Amino acid sequence: MNRPMRIEPAPGQESVWDYPRPPRVESTSRHIEVLFNGRTIADSRRSIRVLETGHPPTYYIPLADILPDCLVPSRGESQCEWKGRCHYYSVVVDGKKAQSMAWYYPDPSPPYSDLKDHVAFYAAPMDACYVDGALVTPQPGGYYGGWITPDIVGPFKGSPGSAGW
Repeated sequence: MNRPMRIEPAPGQESVWDYPRPPRVESTSRHIEVLFNGRTIADSRRSIRVLETGHPPTYYIPLADILPDCLVPSRGESQCEWKGRCHYYSVVVDGKKAQSMAWYYPDPSPPYSDLKDHVAFYAAPMDACYVDGALVTPQPGGYYGGWITPDIVGPFKGSPGSAGW
């Protein structure tokens, strides 16, 4: 396996190479915001973040903190080896639609049961996503849903050449 060169975190930063595998789930009071089509569709200080080796955190926001009616069930599903069967939502606001750009686990595996009734968003198709006011950079690769902020260092899974990590 081609192992990446770990970036040493500065004070106040986390390295994704210090995150565990299998992933860890933890509650966070960080201020999470998601904007789409000019509107704030999610605003929470009660989210959950999933931390996995090589991946920036993925934030799962409680359904209660998401704008009602902006999530429309999508077709298709996928399977996570850790969390279980995943379903998707399209994000729809004032006629603009991002197809299958949010996901959730209706019946997550027992170690990840806290994810029930929470939704994660791909950052790239949103107008902006923020963690404590810091603008999120989407995890590279399109497939992954992690959120990169200035307090997280990589290198990150999904970058060119990371397929064997």
